Amino acid sequence: QVQLVESGGGLVQAGGSLRLSCAASGSIFSINTMGWYRQAPGKQRELVAAITSGGSTHYADSVKGRFTISRDNAKNMVYLQMSSLKPEDTAVYYCNADEVLIAGYRLLEVWGQGTLVTVSS
Repeated sequence: QVQLVESGGGLVQAGGSLRLSCAASGSIFSINTMGWYRQAPGKQRELVAAITSGGSTHYADSVKGRFTISRDNAKNMVYLQMSSLKPEDTAVYYCNADEVLIAGYRLLEVWGQGTLVTVSS
């Protein structure tokens, strides 16, 4: 049906940058809000950033001014540009689509498999 596939994770030194990408595939008519979540070892999954189909954005306080979320509606893709990375940003980052419209029905809360970001000090 619909799949979200993340890419771009890896190992980076503190102060460095990474760009995550998430591609949504399937017979998609539209996607409402897309977001990036992360889960560090031993911690709950948390929202990092989200962007509506109209381009409105929301960021967690911990990443404001350092991370930028963007999307390409025509390509069904969402990106997360991460700068000034800190060791506490280390986590598995997940792409999320809160509502995906497909011909005749909708899917709620679609998740990717995650991509690991490791920030070394």
